[in-house]
Amino acid sequence: MKRWAVACLALGIGISLSAPMVEANVIRNACLKADRQAADRALCGCIQTAADQTLTRRDQKLASSFFEDPHKAQEIRQSDRRSHEKFWKRYKVFRDQAEAICQ
Repeated sequence: MKRWAVACLALGIGISLSAPMVEANVIRNACLKADRQAADRALCGCIQTAADQTLTRRDQKLASSFFEDPHKAQEIRQSDRRSHEKFWKRYKVFRDQAEAICQ
């Protein structure tokens, strides 16, 4: 169950993002605002750790936008833009890392 929750949170289903001051913990803060049962400080902190290990701040900002608009993830994944392709490869590494360490 927790593994499924990590995957959902890493994919950004239903999470919102806020202020620039929180850029250092964009994923963690979005996770905490997700209003999901499994979204606690420990899990969200772990997901942020995975993001810090695999994504740039800019990548984290883009990934957190998926939490507010899950369809945007599909658009990025299916995009023909080279920058989106490169980002998606890094995002998959993040997702896999979060699933591996945040159980």
